[in-house]
Amino acid sequence: MERMGGMTADDRLDLPMVGERQSLREQVAHALRAALITGEMRPGVVYSAPVLAAQFGVSATPVREAMLDLAKEGLVEAVRNKGFRVTELSDRDLDELTEIRQLIEVPTVSRLADSSRAEEFERLRPIAEEIVSASEGGDLLAYVDADLRFHVELLTLCGNAHLVSVVRDLRNRARLYGLSQLSERGTLADSAREHLALLDALKSGDAAAVGQIMGEHIGHVRGIWAEH
Repeated sequence: MERMGGMTADDRLDLPMVGERQSLREQVAHALRAALITGEMRPGVVYSAPVLAAQFGVSATPVREAMLDLAKEGLVEAVRNKGFRVTELSDRDLDELTEIRQLIEVPTVSRLADSSRAEEFERLRPIAEEIVSASEGGDLLAYVDADLRFHVELLTLCGNAHLVSVVRDLRNRARLYGLSQLSERGTLADSAREHLALLDALKSGDAAAVGQIMGEHIGHVRGIWAEH
């Protein structure tokens, strides 16, 4: 059921005030992504740009611009004359997005396995360690940011920019559901450590192991969604 701009106290978001180092549009979009990731912004609720702007302490314009950016990523959808609603994904949607990622990422990453490219893979280790640190520290926004950078940079090694663009879009549309619950239970760190195991398998040139780890990793992400 839709609820409009006059949100109740329960609907009020715990949003940070924004500063000046980034553009207001970028800062607002960053804060809204955080609210999406942690589940504060919920599917089915219509969020009014003026109401959110008042919480941010800015005008409605950068909020509308940020929401349009999120709409392009498939995270929210515009509701005419009302505001923006968080996009709802059904179990079938999530299953289909997972299947596409499996079809693209598993064979692509498996083909990268090559001990002669160990130095390239090793450059990704600091990002993989960031993912683990973020998961252990409960910093969900840092986790998602590092996770996206890791997978995009890894796929970039395949040399197919169009493939990277497709996967980035898929990952944006298939948000990581239920991260806060997994973080609280400590199970998010298990998924995070799979990135380190993946790098070890790539460096050893074991394509079969890479394929298995990558397939299980994407499957675990679907499990994260199912837990939510």
